[in-house]
Amino acid sequence: MIELYDFSIGYGSCMLLDKVDTSFGKGQLTALIGRNGTGKSTLLRAIAGLNRHYSGEVLLNDRKISGMQPQELARTLAFVTTERTRIPNLRCEDVVAIGRAPYTNWIGRMQDIDRRIVTDAIRSVGMESYALRTMDTMSDGECQRIMIARALAQDTPVILLDEPTSFLDMLNRYELVSLLQSLAHNQGKCVLFSTHELDVALQMCDSIALVDDGALYHLSVPEMVSSGHIQRLFRTPNLSIERLCASFITDRQ
Repeated sequence: MIELYDFSIGYGSCMLLDKVDTSFGKGQLTALIGRNGTGKSTLLRAIAGLNRHYSGEVLLNDRKISGMQPQELARTLAFVTTERTRIPNLRCEDVVAIGRAPYTNWIGRMQDIDRRIVTDAIRSVGMESYALRTMDTMSDGECQRIMIARALAQDTPVILLDEPTSFLDMLNRYELVSLLQSLAHNQGKCVLFSTHELDVALQMCDSIALVDDGALYHLSVPEMVSSGHIQRLFRTPNLSIERLCASFITDRQ
């Protein structure tokens, strides 16, 4: 679904990712992890077509994104950023309805099927009671869930999310990642999200993509744990990380 070939990106003399070759497949939930400033958000924005300052190729469903028209890209990929959305007088259901824009007619009129998809997307993130509220009256976590609902309403085979759990409490983090897991496993979507929640990545994802010193290591969760890349990422003794990895190995035995 997502393929990177000889992919390099950076700023000036700072190379964030250098000559990366990897792919993220259909039906897979992948966590993108790494220290702050190592290029996680930059990579997601490049895959989403929002940053074209890279070398190499990015393909979505065997199509180079550099050759995709905006509507084709919008029907292929949905992206939830970390930007806070506070739009006065715009109701949540209207924000989610924006996700249907690639499918509406030339005047943007929604059909019954579009309205059902919007309603289902809002329900799937547990925000039915917020549908008529405006975004400027809600918390960061509530707004984040609405933005995720908008991505679901877009109904694309590829979904990217930049730290989608950052404003959520522990229970809601697991509920959200469970939803992403269901989208990947039950609907065959390719879901890639950046996170600092290593416990969530280890327990609920199929694979982990780890950014470190210009390299991208993409392995299944068991392979990533046994590789030692996670432990080396932090470069200092970290008992909590060691315990997480040890606990994962014990649970899989």
